[in-house]
Amino acid sequence: WSAAGRRNQLSTTLLAGKISSPLLTMGKKVAVVLSGCGVYDGSEIHESSAVMVHLSREGAQVELYAPDIDQMHVVNHVKGQPTEEKRNVLVESARIARGNVKDLATLNVKELDALIIPGGFGVAKNLCSWAVDGKDCTVSKPVEDTIKAFHSAKKPIGLCCISPVLAAKILPGCEVTVGHDTECEKWPYAKTAEALKELGCKHVNKNVDEVHVDAKHKLVTTSAFMCNAPIHIIYDGIGKMVKEVLKLA
Repeated sequence: WSAAGRRNQLSTTLLAGKISSPLLTMGKKVAVVLSGCGVYDGSEIHESSAVMVHLSREGAQVELYAPDIDQMHVVNHVKGQPTEEKRNVLVESARIARGNVKDLATLNVKELDALIIPGGFGVAKNLCSWAVDGKDCTVSKPVEDTIKAFHSAKKPIGLCCISPVLAAKILPGCEVTVGHDTECEKWPYAKTAEALKELGCKHVNKNVDEVHVDAKHKLVTTSAFMCNAPIHIIYDGIGKMVKEVLKLA
């Protein structure tokens, strides 16, 4: 083949969706919203890192955001118990962001192509009150406004671990997964799925290395650490979520 012929064949193959290429996602700007730093009171660090690594590998640009609010509380991660300390969500998120994080209040959806929110108890404690109120929780206004803005603009949203509860509260009738709906050693948080159903969502059982795509709402979810699974499998599942989000962007 000539060089031109090879280029034409590559273009045809890419457009047919036969192979994935960072060229197709180059320049996509993705907002990643953090909720602090540390699984018990902030963003799950491994999930956050996995999101950023997979976005980087796919050639997307990452912009990190967090709300400038106090954490619900601070947890000693060795003892697993709350302390009397006070910390700020934006300041703590800067640890994961290597200092490069913006106040969520400054996010402009017109400048971005997609939104991803990693999990961690910070989602359920700082971004909303799910940890205390369950399905009767309230979502913080900056977070609610952000999700609604991306949804109204028909821009994709990726949620992993516990963060699909945000969509359940804000987007009635959406479809999500937090893994399986039968509690066991592998799925210790399966009751979350039942609560999502009570909110009027459709919960779809998926394994940890799978995602669910709600095409109507441009919503991509995966269970991540809702499952007791090896970290590399959780990492792979998040990678699939990132790829599906970028396909929709």
